[in-house]
Amino acid sequence: MPPERRSEAYLDHAATSPVRAEALEAVRQAMSADFGNPSSLHRKGVAAERIVARAREAVARAVHADPKEIVFTSGGTESNNLAIRGVLRGLPRRGKHVVTTAIEHPSVLAVAAELESEGYRVTRLAPGPQGVVGAADVRRHLAPDTVLVSIMMVNNEVGSIQPVEEVARTLTEARPAGPRPFLHVDAVQALGRIPLDGLCRHADLASFSGHKLGGPKGVGALFVRSGVVLRPLLAGGGQESGRRSGTENVPGIAGMGLAVDLALAELPATLRTMGELRGHLIKEVLSSIGDARLNGPAWTVDPGLPGEADRPSAAPHIVNFSFPGAPGEVLLHCLEAEGVYVATGAACSSHKRGPSHVLEAMGVEPGMADSSIRVSLGWTTTASEIDHFLSALVGAVADLRRFTRR
Repeated sequence: MPPERRSEAYLDHAATSPVRAEALEAVRQAMSADFGNPSSLHRKGVAAERIVARAREAVARAVHADPKEIVFTSGGTESNNLAIRGVLRGLPRRGKHVVTTAIEHPSVLAVAAELESEGYRVTRLAPGPQGVVGAADVRRHLAPDTVLVSIMMVNNEVGSIQPVEEVARTLTEARPAGPRPFLHVDAVQALGRIPLDGLCRHADLASFSGHKLGGPKGVGALFVRSGVVLRPLLAGGGQESGRRSGTENVPGIAGMGLAVDLALAELPATLRTMGELRGHLIKEVLSSIGDARLNGPAWTVDPGLPGEADRPSAAPHIVNFSFPGAPGEVLLHCLEAEGVYVATGAACSSHKRGPSHVLEAMGVEPGMADSSIRVSLGWTTTASEIDHFLSALVGAVADLRRFTRR
């Protein structure tokens, strides 16, 4: 008799989500029947070009942009690199000062470090204890030669939502005679998780990724506001209106387009159900485990409530806890043994030793940072998975503390 299949709880959607069946079918179709090069002039090429155009319209629709303002890339990391380096290359004499935050994704922070070695001045703003950077702090650090401000919309480790609209308004008010610094927003964790109605009204550039919401890996997008001069990183055939050379990844783009369409249709339900699950998760963890601490905002964004901007809020899919006496990486593997999958921080940097740079910037003491885990929900998450996690967590933390607190 085969062994009984153990129930699992996949709660690492901020790292990646399972591919949706509809997106997988779109990928299969684009790899088999519609395999043409979208730059080819014959019917196979035209069919592939139409697939890319439909996906471009889907992304544009989701972020309230013009399809001509959407550039397809290989993912969020390339989108961030293209946005930052592309706009600085396009305006080499405009300025040498860049403002970002200390809690950005490594693909932004690594570029910032490279820019410093090339003669740019980079200001990294520290967040408050809830993981939110204030617009007033951005304004205080603007200089006459500030050319770019790069800030994420939703933090990938603690879920805190940054005041992008206020930052954009601050940039305009600081330079009433223009030109204002460009605003780049890393919206990888925001697409499909929170409303983005005003994002492309306020940002000049915004980065997105397909695999965080049920699309395939290896594909992303960049919003580039009409009129923004963007020098490409790659020289070649001039695809993507000259902004990103290389034959388009048609299967990936097709899958991303389908996933974005589905995520957009589900967004009202996502906000409600994920918000409820997140709230339940926080309540049960803090009441069931002594000394447990929530890192980041407890309040989950709800666009239907007034006064939302007056308090720090989080996206509905990310929550970060610390459990003193239970080292995060060890706890992760204890949960894995019970069929529960979580993270200790950003997946792209999980193999690097040391405390989370996000928690460190928030002022979380090293011991608490080392005992942290990130739980992230997604389109497949169910209440039973949350219950499975809670049951496994209570036992795992208790077992670890028996060893560490002798």
